[in-house]
Amino acid sequence: MESKILAKVIRGETVESIHRGHLIVVDGDAKTIASLGNPVIVTFFRSSAKPFQAFPFLISGAASAFGFSEREIALACGSHSGEKIHTETVKKMLRKIGLSESDLRCGTQLPFHEETAKKLIRAGEKPTQLHNNCSGKHAAMLALAKHIGADAQTYKHLENPTQQAILQCVSNFTDIPPNEIKTGIDGCAAPNFALPVSAMAKSFARLIFPPKSFDKELREACRRIVSAMINYPEMIGGTQRLDTIIMQTLRGKIISKVGAEGVYLAGVLPSPKWKKGLGIAFKIEDGEDKRARPVVAIELLRQLGILDAESLKQLSPMAIENRRGDIVGRVEASFDLNIATENTEFTEI
Repeated sequence: MESKILAKVIRGETVESIHRGHLIVVDGDAKTIASLGNPVIVTFFRSSAKPFQAFPFLISGAASAFGFSEREIALACGSHSGEKIHTETVKKMLRKIGLSESDLRCGTQLPFHEETAKKLIRAGEKPTQLHNNCSGKHAAMLALAKHIGADAQTYKHLENPTQQAILQCVSNFTDIPPNEIKTGIDGCAAPNFALPVSAMAKSFARLIFPPKSFDKELREACRRIVSAMINYPEMIGGTQRLDTIIMQTLRGKIISKVGAEGVYLAGVLPSPKWKKGLGIAFKIEDGEDKRARPVVAIELLRQLGILDAESLKQLSPMAIENRRGDIVGRVEASFDLNIATENTEFTEI
């Protein structure tokens, strides 16, 4: 199946560009609620995998052993903006495990937060690894390595027990055997996972509505991850970041996690309408992150009935401005979901 047009870029009243992609929504039983394009296409999980990369850190007992707070657990699941609240939290995480910024292996990165980046430049300072959007995840990986006695110097290598535990976790949530999951190296130098978009949706559905096959320990870890993301949305992204805005607007109803190259994942918590919750996944085919992804995510939530009229007011449509600041166009979603009902014959993924 070909990709579908998910968003259009309109200047004046003329369509100037289009963004195509693949989309799927599943419920807690892994039944397809809606889909567009080719939802079994394989792509990288990218940073949307972070909640699962944090699981072994919880299940092993490392988080408790080092006294990590819920806010710090949230940061381990996030792609933070490099603001002071984020860098100071990573410092605390590293101090708790007796390590420092130099022990990270994620590389340096200019903060996503524009004002923080400008401050560094004005002060003649260079960004550190603490500013890397993945530094919280890497601090959690280091904590896991130290707790289980793995080599902390090579914690980012796929063969290290730290990464093998993460690979097994991804397998548990997607039902894909570890030896069938292809890997690549992410922007932060850690392994990442190539999976069908549908498997990603299933993983988030299981995260917010764990199946009975999960043992008590794993179900409790799901609860802790979801709770951390909901209670500290500012640690998942930051100022004016999509994940943070969505979770703050829909507080207690959703967990949201972007990934690079136009990947988006969300878990809608159980509600009267969606009794077993929903797992949402889409991939913008051309990898566009800033224009297509926000409008597609917001429109998808609207069509699923997650966003009400009041919430929609807070999530304004994306305008296109010229260099004078005049609004000269817009980016708008361009798809209609055929949403399954109770009488629909479901397809299991």
